[in-house]
Amino acid sequence: MTTTSKTMTTQEVANRLVEMCRKGQILEAQQELFSEDVTSTEPVYSPFPAATGKTAVLEKGKQFAAMIEVNHSTYFSDPIVGRNFFSIVCILDATMKGQGRMKMEEICVFGVKDGQVCSEQFFY
Repeated sequence: MTTTSKTMTTQEVANRLVEMCRKGQILEAQQELFSEDVTSTEPVYSPFPAATGKTAVLEKGKQFAAMIEVNHSTYFSDPIVGRNFFSIVCILDATMKGQGRMKMEEICVFGVKDGQVCSEQFFY
């Protein structure tokens, strides 16, 4: 069996991330596609602080997922790619523990280096 070590392009990383997110495999996508030194940045008013490193970013994702009581629907747009970055629109309609039902809309911007996501930043 032969394995190739071809580095994925930004478009390929973007397509794979969206494909997995649409299947509800968000944490798995982070595990597969994120670099070990990935950074995650939220707006200053976010309850989640910035995180650096794959372990910290995965934990941040798990904490957010644990806040969801009922996921009514999610939407992930097709990615828009520009050189080493891509963005997607994410819309989540969910009942959050202790907060009721809400619709969250955000633009997610990802940086790619050496075929892996090296940064994520959220705007909402």
